[in-house]
Amino acid sequence: MQMQENFSLKAHNTFGVDAKARYFTEVHSTEELIEAFNYSKTGTLPLLFLGGGSNILLTKDFEGLAIKLNLKGIHEDILNEDEVLVTAKAGENWHEFVIFCLEKNYGGLENLSLIPGNVGTSPMQNIGAYGTEIKDIFVNCTVLNLENLQLETFNLEQCRFGYRDSVFKQEGKGKYVILDVAFKLTRKNHHIKTEYGAIQAELEHLGIEKPTIQDVSRAVINIRQSKLPDPKKIGNAGSFFKNPTISLSQFEQLKENFPQIPGYANGDFVKVPAGWLIEQCGWKGKQIGNVASHQLQALVIINATGKATGQEIFDFSTEIINSVNEKFGIELEREVNII
Repeated sequence: MQMQENFSLKAHNTFGVDAKARYFTEVHSTEELIEAFNYSKTGTLPLLFLGGGSNILLTKDFEGLAIKLNLKGIHEDILNEDEVLVTAKAGENWHEFVIFCLEKNYGGLENLSLIPGNVGTSPMQNIGAYGTEIKDIFVNCTVLNLENLQLETFNLEQCRFGYRDSVFKQEGKGKYVILDVAFKLTRKNHHIKTEYGAIQAELEHLGIEKPTIQDVSRAVINIRQSKLPDPKKIGNAGSFFKNPTISLSQFEQLKENFPQIPGYANGDFVKVPAGWLIEQCGWKGKQIGNVASHQLQALVIINATGKATGQEIFDFSTEIINSVNEKFGIELEREVNII
């Protein structure tokens, strides 16, 4: 295990923010992870665990030990004629893992194509897109309990998945490190989901009438590439805010003043697209200093010049939150983890 000091994390966060860590190391096994953790305890250093860096905003230098989780490996267990259990280590790139499964004709992940980040962080957020969430195909994950350095297994119920939420973002925050994640996928008789977003329209554009899971993935990739900036070209963390859920009565009141407001009912509650709210407040494509809201998707905040600090991005997001709250009486919640 190699320990580095005063290490720039610019290449380890998709916003491309040039914040520094007092100490940095990369681990490739559970043993190295425990060694790094014990090192932090001797100096009582705060810890920052890094995966793909796609869901963090570094607002200042980190005065502790940043640990890059680079655990790699994918294992397959055939369960029966129609099902397979695929377990991926935390350091595997998410999209590359999806492609691996698609090449094997394993179904269930295709709607989650091109989501940035690594496998290990996928349960934390219960990542989702186009009608699929991690919880739909999740079986369990192996974690390291940082209180006793023992390995534990969390099943679906124990993870308590919610909308972009899990036990790992609530009372389990900072207590566990996810080492691998297991998914139950289909080998045939795939459940094709094309009714969300613009998937069906994109498939029609491609001239595909009876889509395979590979076709759905291709459509999702095309849609995402047309709407979302590539973090390798311009710093961003994808969707910066969660879509807010409000009461049905509040939605009906808003509908009187804003007849065009979209909403997706779920019982007595309605989910409202944050991107629409932000756009209505005039933020789409707007730039202040080094930071902007993307011109094609208002939900995405970008490091427009490549020189933005994390604090600048945070302040920009605060202005968006305030303006949406003032106009609609809805307080947006950041999806990105603020460090």
